[in-house]
Amino acid sequence: MDQLKAAILAHASRHADHDGLARTPVPGLSLKYVTAPRGILHAIARPMVILVLQGTKRFAVGREEHIVGAGQSAIVSADVPVVTRIMDASPRVPYLALGIELDAAILREVAAELDDAEPVQPQPGEALSVGDSDAALVDCANRLVRLIDRPQGIPVLRAGIMRELHFWLLSGPHGPELRRLSDPQSHASRMAAAIRVMLVEFRERIPTERLATTANMSLTVFHRHFKRLTSLTPGQYQKRLRLIEARRLMVYEGMTAGSAAFEVGYESVSQFTREYGRLFQAPPKRDALRARSQAAAAASLRDIASTELV
Repeated sequence: MDQLKAAILAHASRHADHDGLARTPVPGLSLKYVTAPRGILHAIARPMVILVLQGTKRFAVGREEHIVGAGQSAIVSADVPVVTRIMDASPRVPYLALGIELDAAILREVAAELDDAEPVQPQPGEALSVGDSDAALVDCANRLVRLIDRPQGIPVLRAGIMRELHFWLLSGPHGPELRRLSDPQSHASRMAAAIRVMLVEFRERIPTERLATTANMSLTVFHRHFKRLTSLTPGQYQKRLRLIEARRLMVYEGMTAGSAAFEVGYESVSQFTREYGRLFQAPPKRDALRARSQAAAAASLRDIASTELV
């Protein structure tokens, strides 16, 4: 663990942006280096594993909340709204973490080869789980981080390390949730297909019946499992996507509140202003001006979703 912390500190302290994010040449790997506690951040997560090496961070999905500290890892197994806050960080002892995006194709391949695994139940399970980072997981993460300074090894070595990492995750305490994600017939996998439609088409009106059909569920069953997985109704989830993207457009691209509202699919600026204030605890213009003064380089909605969690 000390070796991994030293490697992250060496790279991220030189390359982290204003938000503490250090992108890497290794696909799917991001590092975080933060020297002071941060306020609340909203994001739509994508499936990934986050290893916290130093400091603490709060993760909340709906009413479920976890405090993740040094030596622990968090697994996000679905595209869900997550609220995070870095709670413990200082210049002397900065918050250090890394995030690795999970690969659904590798999950399916490795899960299919684990012939002795017990069959998983079809229920969606939990979207966020926390546990201690075992030695095998840390070892895989360490080898991925070492590739940062050896980019010539990325095309040769990364695929094998990622496959091994997915094996250890599936074999460990997070395995049941990830097996559900890898099983195309599971509720979790079918819900993921419906959520992908929402992620792509969040600006448009999407009939819930279409989402239920995509998930191969009845409307009643779809509503129940969607709320259990995301803590939101489909309408609330789409609203959250729109508001997070609108904030990005205002903060990183300089749009006005009205322009951002229409760009993400709102038909009423007053409705947008009300809903924005409820989520971000400030009117759009004031919040954007405050955030813009601290903004780093522009990022897409999915980039923000994947990196704010680390």
